[in-house]
Amino acid sequence: QLQASGGGLVQPGGSLRLSCTASGVSLRGYTIGWFRQAPGKERERVSCIRASDSSTTSADSVKGRFTISRDSAKNAVNLQMNNLKPEDTAVYYCATSRHIYACSGSQDMFLSWGQGTLVTVSS
Repeated sequence: QLQASGGGLVQPGGSLRLSCTASGVSLRGYTIGWFRQAPGKERERVSCIRASDSSTTSADSVKGRFTISRDSAKNAVNLQMNNLKPEDTAVYYCATSRHIYACSGSQDMFLSWGQGTLVTVSS
């Protein structure tokens, strides 16, 4: 079971670190994606880390600001978010995939989803 945590209220320019953890399964063998959905908008992929080599991808809107990484000791995948902007406000979800093209393919390749954590960027 996946769980996303670490959301909250932060001022523009601030930072948050989200964590995706799992109970009963190791995340090391999975590709992990972080997604977000803002009110009235479609869900979008934010960042992704591959199971094969831990290479990463990020959406253009967050490149240079967000970093995805694995913490194997804690069985977690973290999303470090810096220089947050009001447009980053959304519910953030993590999800797992076994598909080798998940980081660039359809969101349907991700089969297990966490419950989401709310990030609000506002002054």
